Amino acid sequence: MYDKEFLFGKDTIDFVTVALEFCSFLERAGGNKAEAKEVVDKCTKILPLLYLKTLLIPAPQEDDWDLEESVTEEGYELLRGNLSEILGQNDTYLSAVSQDMKYSDTPIAATISEDLADIYQDLGNFLFVYREGIEQYMSNALAKCRFAFDAYWGGRLLNCLNALHPLRELYGLSALSGELEAEEDLYE
Repeated sequence: MYDKEFLFGKDTIDFVTVALEFCSFLERAGGNKAEAKEVVDKCTKILPLLYLKTLLIPAPQEDDWDLEESVTEEGYELLRGNLSEILGQNDTYLSAVSQDMKYSDTPIAATISEDLADIYQDLGNFLFVYREGIEQYMSNALAKCRFAFDAYWGGRLLNCLNALHPLRELYGLSALSGELEAEEDLYE
């Protein structure tokens, strides 16, 4: 059985709002080939909020869900490829915080585009079911999404944010980049 507060409470509505904004932005960015600066700026702002809003959703008591998935492999790959193209050489980063690290003593290469696409896939599937308005499925989709956050994409989100953070300076989005430019002007 499902709980109305779980489905329609403030924390859930906030989560749905942020998830929808995140997915919509990635779809628009990939479709119109947004600038890397825009992707970095928006993602470094929305990912922490998405992390927080997901944490506020109660953890599920079970993990047996069979729900329709709307994000196809082709859709996933198209989004990932578009983001990779937008980010170019800045897409790849070394991750020292990976499950594969327990088998390696060197960092593992990862990509921001794959991290974002992985998060998008789970959120997109959740939103598809949630929009249908059938409360039992909505409850299952919300619980499945929260479970997937704990098991998988929450860590991806943090890794991705860690990789995106230094790009803020590269694209002139941080206060530090302004300070560095001012210092360079002093020495010229």
